[in-house]
Amino acid sequence: MNKYIRSLAFITTSLFISSCSVDLEEYKPVAKPFDIKSYFDGKVIAWGIVQDYTNEVKRRFCVEIEGSWQEEQGVLAEKFYFDDGEVSYRNWQLTKLSDGSYVGGAEDVVGEAIGKHQGFAFQFQYTLSLNLDGEIMEVTMDDWMYQLDENKVFNKTAMSKFGLQVAEITLFFDKETTNQSCQSN
Repeated sequence: MNKYIRSLAFITTSLFISSCSVDLEEYKPVAKPFDIKSYFDGKVIAWGIVQDYTNEVKRRFCVEIEGSWQEEQGVLAEKFYFDDGEVSYRNWQLTKLSDGSYVGGAEDVVGEAIGKHQGFAFQFQYTLSLNLDGEIMEVTMDDWMYQLDENKVFNKTAMSKFGLQVAEITLFFDKETTNQSCQSN
């Protein structure tokens, strides 16, 4: 019975917390709004962690990103280096729409990713197909990027399954360190 009460308390708390999310429109316009097209043009390096639902760090990683744009069409080629030796790739195909929002996809993205910005914030929402120990699982990603200055961006992503947050990814992007690579860290 004790296990049942703990599970019910966890689900109730998770639902309450997930209903308290911030809306993108709450961010005020700024003189130089954050736009991923201009930020992710060229090389960017980032460092991050993956935490499970208990906040325990499960993985650390570095990612090298090469962005290129032709008009409103962009490609973000990402190469991830994980602390356990795994190297993985994701190639985003993005389109900037006339209203300033973005749509796109990648090899492991199910359906279409939708991105919008307001002020210094950018929200990107999509479904990701993960291979966990040979089992394919689809999770919902709520990705928030916050531009700190012209070279630095902070990112927090909530990963959810069945409406419950199962993990959180935190990244720090830096355009000033493009002469570095993940392998030199």
